[in-house]
Amino acid sequence: MAKNNRVKVSSDVELKDRLVAINRTTKVTKGGRTFTFAAIVVVGDGNGVIGYGLGKANEVTTAIAKGVEVAKKNLIKVPVYKGTIPHEQAAKFGGSRIIMQPATPGTGVKAGGAMRAVLESVGVTDVICKSKGSSNPHNLVKATFKALSELRSPMTIAHYRGISLDKVFNG
Repeated sequence: MAKNNRVKVSSDVELKDRLVAINRTTKVTKGGRTFTFAAIVVVGDGNGVIGYGLGKANEVTTAIAKGVEVAKKNLIKVPVYKGTIPHEQAAKFGGSRIIMQPATPGTGVKAGGAMRAVLESVGVTDVICKSKGSSNPHNLVKATFKALSELRSPMTIAHYRGISLDKVFNG
């Protein structure tokens, strides 16, 4: 069930950015070495809206700024239910595979570095995650976004089935 849950966010929403990873590349020329930087950045309001972006530049600060601008253009809305995700979800991007499970209050965010940044930016406080395969931060962030975009809220499921919200969890 692929649906487009892109979000248009007004300018008064406070988006906080988090740097996930910086990659330095070197180009060797006749005149010496030229360094360029690629920064993957995650922005989120801590209340279900999140985006990611990749910025490349000759300086770290410029790369981060470019990544933030790209991230603000790729925002999605994620259903966060009582501080956790509504249901178990798995996703794959490239060589990275992830599994996310809802957790009881007080568990915390049990996730690796790249996934932790994404989940904390979206506002999830209790979740258990496992990453398998490649630990490349770019692919982990994209796999996490894929999993989060496929989540469905309990209210949506109750509406589709024509039942009450209590029966979604207890029935």
